Amino acid sequence: MLYHIYETQRSLMEPFTDFAQAASKLFSNPVSPLSQTSAAQRMAAGYDLLYRLGKDYEKPTFDIHTVDVDGVGVAIHERIEVNKPFCELRRFKRFSDDPATLTKLKTQPVVLIVAPLSGHYSTLLRDTVRTMLKDHKVYITDWKNARLVPLSEGEFHLDDYVNYVQEFIRHLQGEYGNCHVISVCQPTVPVLAAVSLMASRGEKTPLTMTMMGGPIDARKSPTSVNNLATNRSFEWFENNVIYRVPEKFPGAGRRVYPGFLQYTGFVAMNPDRHATSHYDYFKDLIKGDDASVEAHRKFYDEYNAVLDMDADYYLETIRTVFQDYKLVHGTWDVRSPAGKIERVRPQDITTTALFTVEGELDDISGSGQTEAAHDLCSGIVRKEQRHLEAKGAGHYGIFSGRRWRDLVYPKVRQFILEHEVPQKKSAEPAVTTTVATVVETAAAPVRAKAPAAKPVVKVAKVATKAPTAVKVPATPVRATAKKTTAAPAVATRWVKPEAATQAATGAAEPVKADLGTAKAAAVTAAPAGPRSRTSSKARKA
Repeated sequence: MLYHIYETQRSLMEPFTDFAQAASKLFSNPVSPLSQTSAAQRMAAGYDLLYRLGKDYEKPTFDIHTVDVDGVGVAIHERIEVNKPFCELRRFKRFSDDPATLTKLKTQPVVLIVAPLSGHYSTLLRDTVRTMLKDHKVYITDWKNARLVPLSEGEFHLDDYVNYVQEFIRHLQGEYGNCHVISVCQPTVPVLAAVSLMASRGEKTPLTMTMMGGPIDARKSPTSVNNLATNRSFEWFENNVIYRVPEKFPGAGRRVYPGFLQYTGFVAMNPDRHATSHYDYFKDLIKGDDASVEAHRKFYDEYNAVLDMDADYYLETIRTVFQDYKLVHGTWDVRSPAGKIERVRPQDITTTALFTVEGELDDISGSGQTEAAHDLCSGIVRKEQRHLEAKGAGHYGIFSGRRWRDLVYPKVRQFILEHEVPQKKSAEPAVTTTVATVVETAAAPVRAKAPAAKPVVKVAKVATKAPTAVKVPATPVRATAKKTTAAPAVATRWVKPEAATQAATGAAEPVKADLGTAKAAAVTAAPAGPRSRTSSKARKA
């Protein structure tokens, strides 16, 4: 019922919101007579603020079109690689017509970024993706809004999350031979479970796992996020925060944890900070500070865009991760797509290197919660395990912003490079075809000329020259084949990464720190083919 009331209120407010937007333009457009009045700037700023407070925020876009790779601009094409009922595996395909850059792109490591399903969209990791695209082939899980998923697609459980991750890993292994996995915040737990189950079955596991700011063991250094989950019973969550999607959405009737409750929880954690931020936005509009105004808009366009989560997934995450601690107790059983119940055993992982990252000032996942993965993964030799505490970084800072780019990412990049192996895809099939074509082309004129040379005197000359005509191109063809075949072995040796620059110091920006804090509500309130040919105009990697 609460969901219906909220949607009714939003529908009633929509005309007023549209009016506020129009009024703001009337007072700010230099052609309008109203913009010449003395209070025009304040009126335009007030109406603009009213519009942004009342508007409906839709899913943001990644908006990554180009990245710079060693001074060369590389075009990015975003596409859906695998489409599941509740998630899309999204790839950021890179294109370049520079031969040297193209060779480098083709041999770079393949990385699967598992984004959180805890209230915000995967675009929250936009900076993570943009940074990693410089040195990696990047895929990311893009979770769907549950209210847009029809009931006919069935329910979505925590077990389904684990199975999705395994399917995506297998997909990349089939394409490239293997991959690296990075999980940020909430997905650290299901990703560890997914890799553990693959190891227990004897399947090939990813080359590395990088886990950043996640509640592997929520008992350590408990935060307000953990306390809320433990102070409320499972029944309380089920009875007070679960509602059915209204009729006007594709997922009508589905039991979900609504996004508007997520947003309310985000704001309630720091109401004073949000009020100050919006007042500063109002003053920046009056002063004409376009840079600050645009920064505010970009942040809140992301911050205010939330999604609904399937109730079963949400409730099971609360119980499994924050109340029963099933992962660390060794009591977590996961149902496979075939219906088989399997026990999660992180100690079975032996061939995957582990890197954990925590923020010194993280108030979402307390100190030691992510590092606990090392004790659970006892089958991984110590030299293949590493841990980093990012000094001065909060929860948001370990995967976005200056500290992510300058302090955390260089360490992650180096770790991945140290464990990279030659990929499955190579140029050998193309070389074989090319050599065969060259040989046939060289031999064809000889076979065509031999029958035509019937005169007695000229036959001997043709017959004498024919073998020579065959041998002349044959020698460079064999040399070319040997040279080309050896190329992949050299190409897979990736260039040595740049030395990590020292992280800049200074307090985090109020708005970014607020998103890190707000993410707490997301974890608590919502727990947290064949290769295509390249053309001469644009080669892709």
